Amino acid sequence: MRSLPLALLCLLLAGTAQASRMSDYLAQPALQQKMEEVYGKGSVQRAKALAQLMAPRAGTSDQQKLSLVNNYFNNLTYSEDPKLWGEQDYWANPLEFIGARGGDCEDYSIAKYYTLMELGVDEKKLRMAYVKALAYNQFHMVVLYFATSKSEPLVLDNIKATIQPGSKRTDLLPVYSFDAKSLWIMKSRREGTLAGSADRLAQWKSMQTRFSTEHLRSPRRAL
Repeated sequence: MRSLPLALLCLLLAGTAQASRMSDYLAQPALQQKMEEVYGKGSVQRAKALAQLMAPRAGTSDQQKLSLVNNYFNNLTYSEDPKLWGEQDYWANPLEFIGARGGDCEDYSIAKYYTLMELGVDEKKLRMAYVKALAYNQFHMVVLYFATSKSEPLVLDNIKATIQPGSKRTDLLPVYSFDAKSLWIMKSRREGTLAGSADRLAQWKSMQTRFSTEHLRSPRRAL
């Protein structure tokens, strides 16, 4: 059981994971028992719901997958890191996020990103983007989906439930974007300059090392 979560992470980062692998893993009694011990019985139901969402669906389009994933995670509760995890900036892995029943913008984005790849969306079409939410005057994270390399991205966000093209999100000012491997400084909502490895982001690198049942962190409060 110890090696499976890390193996799944490697598959996700390679963009080659099959949807059934993660859904089967979420349905395993050992994982559900561990989640119940750390987060309570409700976390098991959330894991089962995610497993059902991730089960293979023949003929499902990328657009349908975007909507399914965005809606599932946006039903979880927003909570700032200091209140939930006792740290100023903690990037929860997807199991911790659904276990705690919520988190902040980074947690929504990371969970959506991994789940979309697990559902078979091409890794090259997905990025996480750090932006400034102008209405709140604070930094924020979203997921971007590019249908082609030249397409305007669609924005998956926990602030606004509806998936919209980047040009419609004038309330967001791009700062940088990244995927599992690379980091870009954003020049506009479509274009960015490659700035090196995503491992330059300390919180991203730390989160990847905690992608296992041995590192399911217990939140400071229940949501």
